[in-house]
Amino acid sequence: MVRLDHPFSTTKPVEETWQAILDLERLIPCVEGGRVIEKTGPESVKAEIKVKMGAMSLNYAGTVEVAEQDPAAHRALLKVSSRETGGQGFANADVEFSLADGGGTIHTAAQISGKAASMGEGVMVTVLDALIKDFAEKLAAL
Repeated sequence: MVRLDHPFSTTKPVEETWQAILDLERLIPCVEGGRVIEKTGPESVKAEIKVKMGAMSLNYAGTVEVAEQDPAAHRALLKVSSRETGGQGFANADVEFSLADGGGTIHTAAQISGKAASMGEGVMVTVLDALIKDFAEKLAAL
């Protein structure tokens, strides 16, 4: 299990950022290599992501859903469940957003197996950390 925390800042009102987080069709493309394939429900989508890990390029396909939300506290939990396309591995994550005026925190708890895990935890953490930092910057601009 890899756990990472990323604070982010934004000049947008907290309600605007809150709405952006709940809009998966806007949110997922903020992840580098991420795209929505189809909306499967009011708070769930099928999505895919292409991740570059060193010389390897990995593709994952799966679902993203808003599993919990607390509008009063501006806290939401997104569950990501995906399988490596053409491989045996998976990448699952709970991504918790806690928002406040001026920004918030993204807490990620990820479980990764297969080729990505074989690269070693250091490489996985570095790649995941860079992906989330880039995502946080794009989220702040949404």
